[in-house]
This record gives sequence, structure tokens and C-alpha cells, in this order.
Amino acid sequence: MASADNKIYFIITAKPPSPNGYIKAGEICFIDKQRFNAMQKNNDTDVLPVVRMGKVTDTLLDKVLLQPLSRRSAELLMAVESNEDRLLALNDPEALEKASNLSAGCQVHVEYKGQWLTGVIRYIGSLKSYSSDPPTGVFFGVELQGEDKGKGQNDGSFHYKTYFICPKNSGIFAPFTRIKPVYHKPSAPLLPTQSSLSITTTEPLKAGDRVTFFGDKNAHHGMVMDIKDHPDGKMVLISTDKDEEGKRGGEMLIPLDCVIKEELLNKDEAEKMDTSQGPGMGGVTDSDEITVGSLVQFLGKTLLYGIVRWIGYLPDFPGMTAGLELEDSSAGLNDGTYKGKRYFNCPPYCGLFVKLSSCRPDDRFSGVKKKLFNGNSDNDEAMVSEEQDNVPPIRTEDVSNRLIGKMKGIQGHCNSCYMDSALFSVFSCSSVLDSLLFKTTEYETIQSILLKNIVNPLRKQGFVSEQSVMNLRKQLQKREHCPTYTTDEKDPEEFLSLIMQEILFLDPPLILCSQSGSIQKVQSCYYYQIFMDYNHHLVLPTVQQLLEHSFYSNSLKLAEVPSCLILTMPRSGKSFKMFPKIIPSTELDITGLLADGPQQCVLCGQLANQECAECFRDAAFSDTGFKYFCVKCSAQVHSHQQRRCHKPSTLILPQGFSYSQSSGSDRRTPPREKLELFAVLCIETSHYVSFVKYGPQDTDWIFFDSMADRVGESDGYNIPEVRACPEVGQYLHMPLAQLANQVPREMEGVAKRLFCDGYMYLYQSKTMSLYR
Repeated sequence: MASADNKIYFIITAKPPSPNGYIKAGEICFIDKQRFNAMQKNNDTDVLPVVRMGKVTDTLLDKVLLQPLSRRSAELLMAVESNEDRLLALNDPEALEKASNLSAGCQVHVEYKGQWLTGVIRYIGSLKSYSSDPPTGVFFGVELQGEDKGKGQNDGSFHYKTYFICPKNSGIFAPFTRIKPVYHKPSAPLLPTQSSLSITTTEPLKAGDRVTFFGDKNAHHGMVMDIKDHPDGKMVLISTDKDEEGKRGGEMLIPLDCVIKEELLNKDEAEKMDTSQGPGMGGVTDSDEITVGSLVQFLGKTLLYGIVRWIGYLPDFPGMTAGLELEDSSAGLNDGTYKGKRYFNCPPYCGLFVKLSSCRPDDRFSGVKKKLFNGNSDNDEAMVSEEQDNVPPIRTEDVSNRLIGKMKGIQGHCNSCYMDSALFSVFSCSSVLDSLLFKTTEYETIQSILLKNIVNPLRKQGFVSEQSVMNLRKQLQKREHCPTYTTDEKDPEEFLSLIMQEILFLDPPLILCSQSGSIQKVQSCYYYQIFMDYNHHLVLPTVQQLLEHSFYSNSLKLAEVPSCLILTMPRSGKSFKMFPKIIPSTELDITGLLADGPQQCVLCGQLANQECAECFRDAAFSDTGFKYFCVKCSAQVHSHQQRRCHKPSTLILPQGFSYSQSSGSDRRTPPREKLELFAVLCIETSHYVSFVKYGPQDTDWIFFDSMADRVGESDGYNIPEVRACPEVGQYLHMPLAQLANQVPREMEGVAKRLFCDGYMYLYQSKTMSLYR
């Protein structure tokens, strides 16, 4: 590695628009520091002239497409073969950091031909026969150990150059994505009041102390030789009684938190060892709160979450032990086996045995102190949180810290994704329907659960447990509104209508009027289902166009500006989509849809006093907007022989506007009424997810999935996830022709879901919401 570097490195996180559409997301690039600093002084860094690895010329890229990297991270990522795999690796910064801190001599697992083999790092560096600047990819040379010897691919040589020496077929060169440390180095400071495997926080280790530490197969014993400072914390150099191959006198460097002082272990010898319990057998716990099936957190330098799969005693492991299946699939040491004996089942590297006293209930599940899966509660009303604060929506600047990540958002359970997505969309970052939470209602328990157990925790902690949503579902079922609310999947609009109309009695936010001859009918509703006739010419429609065509086909207008407009997209049957893609309109111009209000002439921009329904489909005009004209423009337009049969209708001018005989119209420009998009619900194969616009910038989008991952099988639980998706904003601002040419499966990130699976679009008027 070079000791000094004059370059700044980046990874391209999304495919750039034309003319750079040939560039792939996942490529590594750089810019000279001196050049960057000069641009920064001139406040000219929105577009950067970067050099892609392997190229010699500059490429101009928007900085929103670039994520900065350290030189070390760039070198590690360059060893990853495909751009797609690089982007996946980028989503695991902890693994990247762990790889950056590995050194020769560290014990690791290395993946080769689908198997994880055990070995020791003997070389870290480039596999090029020459040094280069900019750098090339950094690989790990691993010598296989123990029973895995001879299962590799070389003897430490690559392309006729020897990088380290080992027996034949016992060497492997691999990128960091195929390397896992045997002992995972924690990254957060140990809280002084929390217990863990390490008891050295109260009785410090010193050279000469006898210690015990635990590997993936056995407990090891040895003597402390030295304690070293390390970027990730203190490391202990131990002279082991036996090394990994059973030979005497090996030395190992172990994180401090994985080491236990043996004289402290001796204090636990009064506890009787009972190794007769077989796999899956539970023992008597020291706490009534933690049993097999409990959700717990284990507190060391790293805060780990998991589910208890086994409780009992292990040989060579004093005290009551808990076998955990961890959420983080790279943080464990085994698959539920210890010394060749299986105690529970879980995927590889998800299992961990710890002292039961080191665990405590998972504090992300507020108010749920017993197993999350222990059956029905006899008194759901008693489970309403005592939280009294009325928490405002999450601010733009707080979204990253409070809401982004795994185990964030609303946890899904038993076909609840429709409800999870709807609640997250409506309440996480918007207050447009907050009046629901404070209206007088006879269903106070439902309202209280919604406010105190769902909305407030979502906005305050960024997480809502599945039990809170299940309590709401039970209450809806209990009130006999639907006997299957705890088991069956519903439509989100059905759920929102039930809450707004029948439970909390919200005034309908949408007032429509229809004209039938000389009779005008007014109707109110909570959402609007877009219906399309089959004579439309739309191929890649926007939401604006769909709404206008639906209103035109059904002779509808808005009686007033709605504070919240919920639209569901046209479908032929329950599952067949009428359009393969729909373009979300980030702003919805509803001026032309208002029954009463000043309208603007589509040609000259002045006050209109005529509307022509027949001109709506005329190809001579734009694809959007009802067609309004002033007197002069209407006469000119309808002088054409193809339009002489049209019958324009006269508009009633609003109070304050007047029609001038001399000029033909009031010359003031009528105001525009616009709604802004704040959330989209999408559905694919009966699973709902949502996108939320949380800030003013084009890239301020997040994606939420209440069932993004799962721990365990039938007795496990879902892991919700919220992730930033700035690529959505980039696609939304592409020219329509360019967007039409995008192949859905090649779209970056989760953008395909938004454009191809959009089902419900939620718009708000921040001005009108102040009065509702």
C-alpha cells in the first residue's frame, strides 16, 4: 500500500443518464485531490471530472451518483469481480471495515467452491506483478489449516509468482467478500453497565493471567502474553495450551471482549454441570423473562440481536448457557453445534453460545417483555402503551439516523404487509392525516393503540413491533368490523377507509361533483379508484394523465381542493395491471380539475371563460390538462373545420374576476393549485411495500418493507427494513423518452418496484391540511 495518496476515490452508485448511459453502477473511479480542492474553492463540485479505473480520460458525473471511499476500501472493492457484487458489498460497511483491519496471521474462514474452509491469512495485497497508481484490487492469501488442508487451489503462487509458501492445494486467494474472521471484531464501545462474555471491564487482564476464549468448535485455554491497542479496541496476545490443530504452544491474537479470566470462571464452579440435555431441550433459567423463543440482545462491544433457541449447560462452559440464532448472518460462530454435538438448528454463522446472564430482552420491542410468539393476550386493551407524548413526523434531517436500517419501520407478521405499508406511508414523515389521532370517538382503545403504540414509537424510535400492529388488528376484529383481520390479507384502501370512516369518523377528504345534463351531483369519498375506458391512447402514462382521463371519462370535477388525495391505479381484475409502467407525478396539478375556480387559457395563459370537452382528446394539444380557452383563442381554435362541430361550454367566472368586452378577458394569471406526492404503495405477488418522499430534495426517498428478511422458521420473526433510495429521484427526472427505454430488470436499486408495481399514490396539500 502507498503511504501517501493524492487521489480521492469514489464508487458509482447508480447508472448515469445519457450521454454516460454506458457506464455501470459499481465502477470505481477517482479524482486528483489538488483538482478537487481547486473546484471546491470555486464552489463547483456538483459535477466532477472523474477517471474510471482502467481508463485514462475524464468522465463528467453528477456527485449524487458518487459515494466517497477510502483508498483501502477502494482497493478491497476492486478485488470483487462484478459491479453488482461490489454494490452488494458496499451495503455491508461493517464487513468492509473488518476486512480493512485484518492482518497476516489472523484466523479466518474462506469460501471456496461453495464451502467455508478454515485457514490463516499469509498475504494481503495485489496479485499484479507490478505496482501501479492508481491501485489495483487487494486480495487475501489464505493457508488452509487442519482438516481443510489440501482443499484449496494453489501453493501460495499465482501466475508463476510466489506470494507465500504452503503445501500443495492448501492456498487460496480471495476477495474480502469471501473472507470471514473467526473472531468478529466488535465496533462499538462497551457500555459500563452492561454485561458480556468479557468480565475484564471490572477486573483488568494483565500479562501472565490464565484465560479462556471460545472458538467455533471448542473452548481454548492459555496465558496472556501482551495486551495491544488496535483501531477496533484492545487485542490480547495469548499463548495457547493448544493451537487450532491440537499442537502445543500456538499464539493467537484475540479481541479483549472474547476473553474470560479463568479465576473469575472458577466462581461459577458451584453451579452443577448438566450435559445430559439433548438438542432443543430447555433448562431452568435464572430469569422468568428469558426462555426458549425469547427475543434478546447480547451486549458486548457490538450489540447483537437474536432469538433464544436453546437453554442449558455446555461442557467446559460454566453457568447457564443460551444458544442464540442471530439476526446478523455474519456475526455468529456456528450453526447450533458445539464440540460436534448439535443443540439447535440455524444457518451457518448465525449461531452463538453465550452465558444466559449476558442476555437481556430485546429493548426494540417496547412493552413486550415476554416471548413475542407466546399466543394471544387475554387483555389486549391492557397492552396500550403509557406513552403520552404526541410525537411530530420525523424531520428530514433525522430520517437517516432514526429510520434507516434493518429492524426499522413496522415489523410485519401474518399477512400484515398491507397494513404495515399503509401506516408507514401515512404517518412516518407526514402529518396530513394526524387529525385521525385526536378526534373524539367511541373507539378510544383503537385510537389509543394507533397513537401510542404505533405512530408515536414509529416517529420517536423508528420501530414498531409486530405485537403493536397485531393488537390493532385484534381490536378491529373484536369490534366485528371484519372477522379475519388477524389472519387474512386485505387491501390497503379497505383498511384506511375502515379507520377513517367507520372507526374514527374523519370527514371525507375528497368531494367530487358530477354533471348529468343540467343536474349536478356531489359525492364524498376517502379515496379515488382510477377507471379507464379502453379508447385511451396512453402507453407510458403519468399519474396526472391517468387522473385527468378518468375524470374526463366519468364527467367528474373536484368540488374543492382536498387536503389528502389517495389514488388507486386502474386494474383489469384484482391482479392484472393495465399498464406495465406508471410514472409517478411528483406534483399533481389539479387546477383544471376544479369545478369552481379561475382557469387559464391553454394557449395564451390569460383567464379562460370556455371549456371544450371534445378538445380533450385532440392530438393538436398537449397530453395533459382539460382544455380551457379565452374567447379569442376559442374562436380561433374552433374555426378549424375539424372542430366546428365542438360545443364549448361557458365557465362561470369566480368572484373577483371579470370579463372585459374590449380585451376579451381578465388579464390576471389565475393561480395554480398543486398537490405534492408524499408516498406510494406498491404490490408484487401479494406483498405490499412502500416508498416515502421525506424531504425537499429530488433524492429524498426511502423504501420500506415490513418483511425484508426473517430469522427462524415457524417460530421465528420478520425483520423490517427501511433503506434510502436516491436512485428513484434520478429516474423521476429523466426525460420521458429516456425513461421509456429503461429495461425494468436493469433499473438501479429498488426503482423498478416504484415504476412497475405502483398501486396507491398519496398526495397532500400542506396548505389545506392546516384547515382540516
